Amino acid sequence: MSFNIVKAPHIYLPRKEVDLTKYAVIACDQFTSQKEYWDKLKDEIGNNVSTFHMVFPEAYLNKVDNDQYINGINKKIDLYLANKDIVDIGECFVLVERVTSFGVRRLGLIISIDLEEYSYKRNVPCSIKASEATIEERIPPRLKIRKDAAIELPHTLVLFDDKEKSIVEPLYANRDKLPLLYDFELNADGGHIRGYRLDNTKEIIKQFEDLYHKDNSGLMFIVGDGNHSLATAKAHWENVKKTLSKEEIENHPARYALVEANNIYDDGIIFEPIHRILFNCDDSLTKGLMKLMDGNYEKCHIYTQKFGKQPIKSVKNAAEIYQKVQAYLDEYLSKHPQCEIDFVHDESSVIEIANKHKDSLAVIMPAVGKDDIFVFVAKDMVLPRKSFSMGHASEKRYYLESKKIIG
Repeated sequence: MSFNIVKAPHIYLPRKEVDLTKYAVIACDQFTSQKEYWDKLKDEIGNNVSTFHMVFPEAYLNKVDNDQYINGINKKIDLYLANKDIVDIGECFVLVERVTSFGVRRLGLIISIDLEEYSYKRNVPCSIKASEATIEERIPPRLKIRKDAAIELPHTLVLFDDKEKSIVEPLYANRDKLPLLYDFELNADGGHIRGYRLDNTKEIIKQFEDLYHKDNSGLMFIVGDGNHSLATAKAHWENVKKTLSKEEIENHPARYALVEANNIYDDGIIFEPIHRILFNCDDSLTKGLMKLMDGNYEKCHIYTQKFGKQPIKSVKNAAEIYQKVQAYLDEYLSKHPQCEIDFVHDESSVIEIANKHKDSLAVIMPAVGKDDIFVFVAKDMVLPRKSFSMGHASEKRYYLESKKIIG
């Protein structure tokens, strides 16, 4: 059986005259509560060729005429293609070096992956799985945007387990021998990005195949970021597939999603914990959490004004801790409608908030370990929402490379 999980895409990039700093913009699901971020960006970009005009910032959802906005996106994509503002650079991969404004360097490969090998649902054998729970209600609005679009602009990051650093790192070590596709500053404090063309796609695919068989877990990639975007690509493909013959299904461009693939052991991949804080809760929540897990590790803590910081004796695997804690909190919330939950990234911030609210309880969560997550997902498990964050909002992927998804 041939290895078809990874495929070399025909990548589209802007023509050389386009201002790339204005062309590339942050993922549309960032700064959703800060419309002013997008308004300022809109003013700075103006009528320049830009991915801003090809995506729907979620900060604008239901604040504009959605159908009219989507129609404008599709018209702009068609115009850019007709004017050759974005052009097919051929079949290749791209080696990406991103240095964020925080000084963190992240390496990745722009590849395409087979959506027939992906599922966010449990009990579905596949080699590409979601790492966090998927909220299906978030798919239809995204599907409406994708339905008539000629190209896709991905912000999905997929992770692979390469502890020996055998694929991306050797390519980066020899980057001086590769054609440089772009090298520029990203707007809005996004840092700097470089991209190198990789034409030895068959060799790289073989390396992924070897890694897949070596691992022997049946898992090639997990989704690290952009889970709902990939779920939307899957839903779109399932709709398109219904109209195709068996022969057309094999190589239709909508079958393959463009993504950035990152080695989970890359130094730039940092899993930051997301803590929980509950308001208007009673002492039964504290007692219940203290009894929740039977373990010997102090990886999880609770904090209250009354007792300060207390450890919960827990299991070793942080992914399992998130699963058990969130399941318990969800059950508690269902029985105590007066209680509310919020999610906070920084430990000092969640303690500060708890100190301001008398009847509150903070749950200080551990960081999900790189050795934990693949083992967890390979068991056909998914983490609950808000289990980890891969960096700050400005460190998320910017739209740059694109691929056609129409036949």
